[in-house]
This record gives sequence, structure tokens and C-alpha cells, in this order.
Amino acid sequence: MTGTAAPAFGRFIAIDWSGARGKRYAGIAVAECATGDAAPQLVEGPGGWWSRTAVFDWLRAELPKEPALAGIDCAFSLPFAVAAHGFPGREATVFDLWDAVEEVCAAEPDFGGGPFASHPLHGAGFWHGGPQPDWYQDLHRATEWACRADGLGHPQSPYKLIGSRQVGKGALAGMRVLRALRIALPGQLAVWPFDDPAPGLSVMVEIYPRLFLKHTGFGQRKIRDGAEMDEALRRLGSHPLERTGTVSDHDSDALVSAAGLRWLAGTPRAWAPPGLDDTAKRQEGWIFGVGMAGS
Repeated sequence: MTGTAAPAFGRFIAIDWSGARGKRYAGIAVAECATGDAAPQLVEGPGGWWSRTAVFDWLRAELPKEPALAGIDCAFSLPFAVAAHGFPGREATVFDLWDAVEEVCAAEPDFGGGPFASHPLHGAGFWHGGPQPDWYQDLHRATEWACRADGLGHPQSPYKLIGSRQVGKGALAGMRVLRALRIALPGQLAVWPFDDPAPGLSVMVEIYPRLFLKHTGFGQRKIRDGAEMDEALRRLGSHPLERTGTVSDHDSDALVSAAGLRWLAGTPRAWAPPGLDDTAKRQEGWIFGVGMAGS
């Protein structure tokens, strides 16, 4: 962004994401809220379940209706200290990376990104299993280091495809969806920080639900109870949802993040954090709302 004013939106959408293989996933949840203080609501997927293709179809239909701020809980890029090796002889951008992911994974259904991590050139930096190899570099983007500095925990490197906390395949699937949305919605969608927001555009941002949960006082623990979720929503300036009983952490992450996006969107510093340098803008991206205090 060239100015200091925050863009204006009438709608706020948050998506808890999954990179799993299959046709539908319990790990995907979508929530939205409008300007004001009404409680966010879950958006039900087709037949009660979301696939990545269904999320893409829904966003493609909904984002042009009015300017929306939509966040996805996945990395929008990779650490370019490794990713750049896939583009010898040139200085690649994030859009080159997205094109490469699509080229390698085009035959994978439902925007799956797994084949990229096994590609002989692009997949060379991924740790797939077994003891940590001597060659493995546990690299992180600058925005992930900013998460640590903000006390938001320790995001996994997308190159570490080990264990339940691995995020790499979800990131690769997300890159395919983002690329497809930019193509499907020319002149209607910006993907921040690679594209500048402009009046009338919807904007996609990378989110980290832990940021909003920390602000509400829940620290490192998940919200799995309706009463706790309502307390978190109140602390983000939202009316409670008044949902009783158990709530899945996927649903609570999406609901709290939708309210959190609305709470944070009008803060100019969220759009221009001190660490948002040229590498972040062109190659690695930035998690919305992270690092606002600077180093």
C-alpha cells in the first residue's frame, strides 16, 4: 500500500484450511460476518461438508458481490532461500511459484498440492519422513519469525512434512486456489501483500488464528466450548453467537478469525507492518496482523 489509510470492506470471511487428500474434509470451516458487531456465522458447505473445490466455487461467486476481506489459514508462499532453487537463472516471484505448483500438480484433484513436494527440482527441500536428514534446513519466512517475536508460538516450516502440525501441503493447495481465484476474478480481487488493495476490490490475506485467540486472552489453547467462544467474540467487539455445548476447534478458529478480521481491518499498521519488505511483498508474503509493533 502506498498510503496509510486502511481499505474498507462490508464483509469479512475466515477459512480454516486443510491440505489433506480426499473429497471432503472435517478440517475445513468457513465463517463470515458483516460490518458492525453482529456475531459471525458458519457457512455450511455443500451437503454439510467442504472440499477445497467447493471453497473455491463459493469464493468465486461471493467475492465479486461486495468488497470483502477474506482470510485463509495457510501459508501463501514458501521460504525463498529454498524455493528460489527451483528457478535457476532468474529472480522468481510468488506468482512464478504459484505457476510452478499448478504445473506440477495440475492432475491432482481438488487443488491438491502433494506432488510438488515430491518433484525432483521443486521438492528437493521437503522433509517427508524418518529421522531429520543432514541436508534439511528448517527455514521460515520473515513473517513466521515475527509470529514468534509476537509470542504467538512457533509456526512450522512448510518444508517439514512431518506430524500432525505440518502445514506444507495445505500451503501448496492454498497457492493453487489463490492462483485460480486471481485468474477467475481479474480486476476484482487482490491477494495481499503481493497485490495492492484498491477501492472496490475484495482482498485475500493469510491469517493465523492464534493471533486473534491471543488477543482474547486464550493464549496457546484452542476454544472448544460455546461459552468460551462467546467470550472471545466479545473481546473482539462482536455480539456472542450464543451457541451451547462443544464446538470443534476448526469452527471456533473460523468464527473467531472472522470477527478478528473485522476488528483488525481498520488498523492502518496491519497493512504496513515494519517487517513488510520487498522480499515479503514479491516472494514470501506476510500474515495479516503479525509484527505490527516492529522489531
